[in-house]
Amino acid sequence: MLKFVKNHMETIEGVATYPMISLLIFFVFFALLFWWVFTASKAHIKEMGELPLDNDNQ
Repeated sequence: MLKFVKNHMETIEGVATYPMISLLIFFVFFALLFWWVFTASKAHIKEMGELPLDNDNQ
């Protein structure tokens, strides 16, 4: 089965670009997430952290 998939993937022209695009999307997503975590306001983080303990909405 793996041999069939490998042979099939080798016949696709430009197949090497798909892993690079996936890596780029992965890297950009986590870089933006990292940037958001360090620039988010502490008040917002505290409010979101206390949200599960808030009993006013029940």
